[in-house]
Amino acid sequence: MKKILFLLLIILTMTGCGFGTQTNVLNRTKIIVGIDDSFAPMGFRDENGDIVGFDVDLAKEAARRLGVAIEFKSINWDNKEEEITSGNIDMIWNGCDIINEYKEYMIFSKPYMDNRQILMVKWGNVKGILSEYDLKDKVVATQAGSNSEDYINSNKSLKNSFAEFRTYRDIQKGFMALDKEECDVLIIDEIAARYEMNIHPDKFEIVEVTIGPVTEFGIGFRKDNTELRDKVQVVFDDMIKDGTAKEISEQWFQADLIKLKKRY
Repeated sequence: MKKILFLLLIILTMTGCGFGTQTNVLNRTKIIVGIDDSFAPMGFRDENGDIVGFDVDLAKEAARRLGVAIEFKSINWDNKEEEITSGNIDMIWNGCDIINEYKEYMIFSKPYMDNRQILMVKWGNVKGILSEYDLKDKVVATQAGSNSEDYINSNKSLKNSFAEFRTYRDIQKGFMALDKEECDVLIIDEIAARYEMNIHPDKFEIVEVTIGPVTEFGIGFRKDNTELRDKVQVVFDDMIKDGTAKEISEQWFQADLIKLKKRY
């Protein structure tokens, strides 16, 4: 009997945890996820100061399936290259666009959501902004380090037509600036804009026009960290297949916005 109990103890130890728990497949105790904690609804702080959000819920579930603890670290979005290449964070799971500039220092998961940049104006749209061509002589703003900033900086003729181009590290400050009429229009991720509209339907409105190319969201990792990327992808694929990712999407957006591509 003692030998049987001893063998059972060894088996439980080797499997990592015992009954009803997830085996640690990463040979580490924790993963650190970098987020912009003002980017609602992907990752932000609630009224209690806790980090919540759509991507936060996805990352928590992935970490649970990997059998590791998870820590969310707030970063300045325009400093994300330094944060991930220095090893301060293990990955970025926070509405990160898969674009060539970021591929210079990150590798990505498969795309899991489409993203486009749109225009947001103050309620009433008294300045009649209906398209990119109406931005001439306007004070235009966006988030620092965003796909929108990259697009504007690459389009010199468009940028030079503005009265002023402003960037904000915290997109919530962009919303405040628009509300106070310190800028005329925000170029912003559609998902963030629609979430803000749901909270403040009497403050802002969306101009249904796409600015720049439509991109895709992915999970970003250090270039040398293919092992972590691949193991996170395996559990994320499982979350999509078993409907967990769909449930999380419906909780935040009342729709299944998750997509699964068969490529990196």
